Amino acid sequence: MTTVLLTDITIFVLALLVGFEVISKVPATLHTPLMSAANSIHGIVLAGAMLIAVTAHDALGYILAFVAAAFAAMNVVGGYLVTGRMLKMFRRSRSPVPAADTAPAVSGNGQNPAAGQRGASS
Repeated sequence: MTTVLLTDITIFVLALLVGFEVISKVPATLHTPLMSAANSIHGIVLAGAMLIAVTAHDALGYILAFVAAAFAAMNVVGGYLVTGRMLKMFRRSRSPVPAADTAPAVSGNGQNPAAGQRGASS
């Protein structure tokens, strides 16, 4: 195992641990918006997958580039879908406009029927 590979693996493991610790401290109400925004930013991972594809010289490099690009694309699309669903939850629903035939009934004397009954008793 080379020193460069060992350094890269160490950085990766430390990033996993720090990321897990940071995400576990986020309140549940902020977790979904934070993660949907983070997933949509993963276009950077897609750019990295393209860089891997450019520098690949063997089958393993091409396979890694393809897998990285596929996962990054799914992550970007998923992030936007989750964000869209989340924003749809906060949209106000349009209340139906009452039709003209649902107007309150009016008695023959131009008053509300309840008012006409009160006036009849006096």
